[in-house]
Amino acid sequence: MPNAMQNEKKAEAPAGQTSPTKKKAKILLVDDDPIIVDSLSEFLQVEGYEVDGASSVAQATSAIGRQDYNVVITDVNMPKADGFELLRTIKDHHPDLVTIVITGYGTIESAVEAIKMGAYDYLTKPIDDDEIRLVVERAFQQQSLLRENRALKQQLDLRYSLDNVIGHDYKMLKVFDLVETVADSKTTVLVSGESGTGKSLVAHAVHHRSERCNKPFIEVSCGAIPETLLESELFGHAKGSFTGAIADKDGKFKAAEGGTIFLDEINSASPAFQVKLLRVLQEKKYEPVGSNDTIEADVRVILASNVDLKREVEQGRFRQDLYYRINVVTIHMPPLVERLSDIPLLAKQFLERYRAENKKEILSITPEAIQALQCYHWPGNVRELENAIERAVVLCKGRHIEPVDLPASVLEEQPNASTGQAAREFKPMCLKTALEEPERQIIEAALKASDWNRQTTAEMLQINRTTLYKKMKRYGLEYDPAKHASK
Repeated sequence: MPNAMQNEKKAEAPAGQTSPTKKKAKILLVDDDPIIVDSLSEFLQVEGYEVDGASSVAQATSAIGRQDYNVVITDVNMPKADGFELLRTIKDHHPDLVTIVITGYGTIESAVEAIKMGAYDYLTKPIDDDEIRLVVERAFQQQSLLRENRALKQQLDLRYSLDNVIGHDYKMLKVFDLVETVADSKTTVLVSGESGTGKSLVAHAVHHRSERCNKPFIEVSCGAIPETLLESELFGHAKGSFTGAIADKDGKFKAAEGGTIFLDEINSASPAFQVKLLRVLQEKKYEPVGSNDTIEADVRVILASNVDLKREVEQGRFRQDLYYRINVVTIHMPPLVERLSDIPLLAKQFLERYRAENKKEILSITPEAIQALQCYHWPGNVRELENAIERAVVLCKGRHIEPVDLPASVLEEQPNASTGQAAREFKPMCLKTALEEPERQIIEAALKASDWNRQTTAEMLQINRTTLYKKMKRYGLEYDPAKHASK
């Protein structure tokens, strides 16, 4: 009797000592043999897992739809529908589920088929306790990795999604439309715009919205790599091809295989490199430095330039044939000064980011500070705005960012006192109404200067006579001979 009690305590011990992870872990066991379901369920429950049983694929599919399982253990040979059909369902609709296949009729062919269809492991009956214990533990580790990878991918998608490229300005809406249109194509994309406008973000967005999103995204700043090393960096090199090449090395194009390579500051590339890049774009082939081996390149190329490449071509600094090859689809990023209406949106996003990073309880940016931001010309574009908000968050001592928290360079460009007074005295009206009086004064002055000659006045104002006549009628600017004769 004591021995029986000791054995019972030993059997209970593992369940009592299970980690919180095991207590939460859920297994679905699928087999048409109730004896297998009962015995294996009892063993796994003693190991500390929660186990549900199903006697058919239909029951298993229904259970998976209702419950959140970590691992599915399924038999292969069952009536009506077999375990392979369940594997297909799980692969298509529940990719985070890890599946273990068991069968009493194991063959090499069926094992290979199960693995191809996504099964983590394949066991044959009779099942050894130690073997199933080890396989299940490893399956849970695999499931944790799958969920972690999915979480990381979601974070990456959030960071580089198109939603992260903020803007309501019509120029930015055009950018969003182009990204959506070209993302799933294979065409080369050129992203143009001043430094700091977000060209890299757009390149990431194109990649992450394309069918290559699960493949590598490799970013290369051509301007940061010495001209003599750029070719080796991108195409790789063979051992002994130059001093210091002590071994074969793959380049960035090889690393980006199947994915996307982003070549920033392509305008800084040498003419010799431009020739080789043109070949890669046209023929999808290249040779590493010092090698005669030709490598096929399955890589989507996105390029960026912070200068006008057409002007570079005209001045002989950029190859014309390469320019026409990469200028298939151009996405132009407007400078921040051309999209001032987006500044409040961008500032709010940066505020949320940096107050969290710095653990500051800053509620908002005051309207006065927003006005100051919109009056600045932003030579560094969005990047400079981000730095300005980060600085303001760090220095702010209150609950709201005030103009005093902004950089001195921003405050230097604020309107003077007279301008501010005029702004305060302004009476709300539509722009068309506001422009009528200045337009009337200009037309009247031009008429007087031309001695009321309509043809001469129209030429001076660079409008046609019909337009001038209509405006004169609207503003009551008719020539009065008696009135002018008295002067």
